[in-house]
Amino acid sequence: MRAKTDGTMAQKETAEDRAVATNRKARHEYIVLDSFEAGIVLTGTEVKSLRLGNANIAEAWAQIKDGEVWLNGMHVSPYEQGSYANVDPLRKRKLLLHRKEIRKITGRLGEAGLTLVPLKVYFHNRLAKVLIGICRGKREHDRREDIARREAERDIRRNYAR
Repeated sequence: MRAKTDGTMAQKETAEDRAVATNRKARHEYIVLDSFEAGIVLTGTEVKSLRLGNANIAEAWAQIKDGEVWLNGMHVSPYEQGSYANVDPLRKRKLLLHRKEIRKITGRLGEAGLTLVPLKVYFHNRLAKVLIGICRGKREHDRREDIARREAERDIRRNYAR
């Protein structure tokens, strides 16, 4: 932390505050109703590979099984210097949430049409985190509305710049 000129403390930006992987497809295909920050159980070589940015969550999904949240389909490339310590790149990984949060997610997922989707993988205070969202799939008219809204905003910006 460093002090600002007005006496308050500003958070120091580090390279670890950046996102490792984002699921851009999720924002396009789903409406995010609620999101939760979860820790993730990783091996040492997986953490090193994540720090290099070698992860993909485009095809990943999360599920609740026996009161635990699991992340499936996340690809973490094997660490090049890992040798025997590397694990399967597509293995299931446990997500760490409080019981209260798991109960809340379980209750919400009981509604029809809702699913649990990973939105972002990042480091926060040197710990790997996953932002998961309770999502509802967009219908065709929802996508059209989003496209129309983006085009209108673009036109407004274009006209304002003139």
